Formats: sequence, structure tokens, C-alpha cells
Amino acid sequence: MFMTGNHKDTTITRRRALAVTGGTVAAGGLAVAGYQSAFADTAADAEASASASATSTSTSSSCMTLMTSVTEGPYYLDGALVRKDITEGKSGVPLTLRLTVVDATDGCTPVSGAAVEIWHCDAWGYYSGYTTANPGGSAPAESEDGSTADDNTYLRGYQVANANGVVKFETIFPGWYTPRTCHIHLKVHTGGQKEDGTYEGGKVNYTGQLFFPDDIAEEIFTLEPYSKHSGSYTTLDSDMVYDGGGTSSGLLTLKAVHKADPSKGYKGSITLGVDPDAENTGAGGGGGGGTPPSGAPGDAPTGTPPSDAPSASASS
Repeated sequence: MFMTGNHKDTTITRRRALAVTGGTVAAGGLAVAGYQSAFADTAADAEASASASATSTSTSSSCMTLMTSVTEGPYYLDGALVRKDITEGKSGVPLTLRLTVVDATDGCTPVSGAAVEIWHCDAWGYYSGYTTANPGGSAPAESEDGSTADDNTYLRGYQVANANGVVKFETIFPGWYTPRTCHIHLKVHTGGQKEDGTYEGGKVNYTGQLFFPDDIAEEIFTLEPYSKHSGSYTTLDSDMVYDGGGTSSGLLTLKAVHKADPSKGYKGSITLGVDPDAENTGAGGGGGGGTPPSGAPGDAPTGTPPSDAPSASASS
């Protein structure tokens, strides 16, 4: 499944804090798997996406497969930046995500202008905004990674879908934290707009998580810097959120950049079929948030938000 959009660079200082929205959000949505020519360069994006759309339309019944909506988890922060590259210098195996948003209620037509928001932990299991939360096992302190990443914004961002419903992110392969398997959180928003470097307004159509095949994840975790985090990794079949449904449950399709060298990175893809008219802001949605064993986040991230930080939006 995949997304793509416009990237707006914003200068960031390492300790700039963001406002945080409390509560857990889950939204209803539908999903459909698959696309063709997933990782074409920008010049070929339209052709590849059109091909994918045609394929989906011809099998529109698959659009009606319900994709599991799950909790946003304990690490959500409001006010993520609109940008393509969310790494901020964080070390890890490169990961390009290409996500496509389609309307499952209208023949899998692209949802132009949909905003896809993602967030995930770094190679040692730390989330921005919550860098003192213990990821479980044994890992160096987040401050030892040597990057210049902002402790409150790294590995978070929005992209707005183009006319083909496609967004694209540049990030790193996530690490893990106890008791969760390797995953990426996401939300699909519609009806809002870009404002002051972030995305404001509208509604959440879908809240979910993306997952990685165990064999690929376990190979990645033998590499630096992931290998500095030791402990018991949770596989997919033992995860509290992943329900075993494959692509319809958020399992990414991954393609190695260089088959003989996993450190060169991966390209991940998935198609998100949503109902643009649906909204579900209930405090549940299947599965738990996966709170780590200690140092769990409370109602606000570490640090004090500056006066110019984005304001938190209401969220049930």
C-alpha cells in the first residue's frame, strides 16, 4: 500500500517541542492490496498509478475487504510536519514507502488530496517526543545515537496525495520495542489543508499500522545500529495488534534495493482503500497500543512546547 505528496522543508532545532494530543483515535476504513510498477521514478508515477487504478477497478469487489482499524498507540503527537523525508539524520537501513489511497466506495478511484500521516520509532525503539521511554531489552540511550535529529519531530510526517492518490516517504526501517513487533503507525485524513508547515482541519478516515515480514525484519536487526538493541523481538504471530490478515491487515510488500546487501535498503508499498465520508474518533479499534515496560508516555512529550509550537487539536 502506498502514498505520495509534496515535501515542504522546515528548519528544525534539536529540542523544539510539539504540542501533543491525548487520547486514542481509531477510524473506520477499507483497504485493498496491490499495485503495479510500485517504485517508478516521478516521471513514471502517473503511468504506474493509472495501471494500478485500472487493475483495482477491474476487481472492485476486493476494495470492499475491511482493513483492520486499530489504536493509534501511546506515541501520537499532533502537528507533524508536511515533508517527504522524515529521517532528520537518524541512522538506519533506508526505507522508501509508496502508499496509494483509493476510494473503496467508488470503484477504487484515487483520493486526490488525502493526507497520509506516519510515525514510527528509531533503530533502537525510541519515538520522538518520548525519548526517555524504555524500549525494553537492552539499548543505548537515545541521546547516544549521534544524530542532529529534533527529539520531538524525527520520524514523523505528512504527505498529501497527488491526482493518482499516491504519496511517498523517505525514512528508515523501524526498530522495535517490547512487546510490539516492528511497525509503522498511520492515519489517512481528508478535508483539511496544509497550514504553517503542517496539516490542519478535516477528519480522520482511517487509523492503522503497517507491518513487516519477520524474515526481513530479523535480518535487518542483525545490522548496525539495530544490533545494539538486544532482547526478545516479538514476531508477527505473537503481536498484540497484527491479526494475521496479510496485506488487508497492513503487511507491506517489500522489495530490496540490492538483494545481496540488505543494508542498501528496501522499498515498501501498500494500497489503502478508504471511505472518504467515514469518520470514527472512538477510543478503540482493535488491539492495544503496546506500552513499553517502563517510562511509558503520559499526557505530554518530554520538554516544554515553545510559544510558536503548533497547537494541539481536539481528539477523543
